[in-house]
Amino acid sequence: MPRVTFAVPSRKRRRRALDRAKGFYGASSKQIRTVYDAIDHADANAFIGRKQKKREYRSLWTVRINVACRALGTNYSKFINGLKKANITVNRKVLADVAVRDPEAFKVFVEKAMAAVK
Repeated sequence: MPRVTFAVPSRKRRRRALDRAKGFYGASSKQIRTVYDAIDHADANAFIGRKQKKREYRSLWTVRINVACRALGTNYSKFINGLKKANITVNRKVLADVAVRDPEAFKVFVEKAMAAVK
């Protein structure tokens, strides 16, 4: 009996791969061997991108905090140093949100941090 190479599970597996590669350029979305390579490449980039997203958000928060600090007469590094000396443990995400949404509350943070530095 000859070996069946295009059986239902094989077709299903290839169809799943082809569906994932929809929208890829040229043969990367049509030829199964190229599709497998393209999907592996896309998965690797997706993994890297998830890590980069975290980095980019943290740098965005840092910039927002720095802008708010400079408006109040200090800078980011002195502010963070003051927070550490004052034992105020607030993460940068929350600080950036407070700086944007509630400048008065952020001013209180800055005052406490600067008092701890002096």
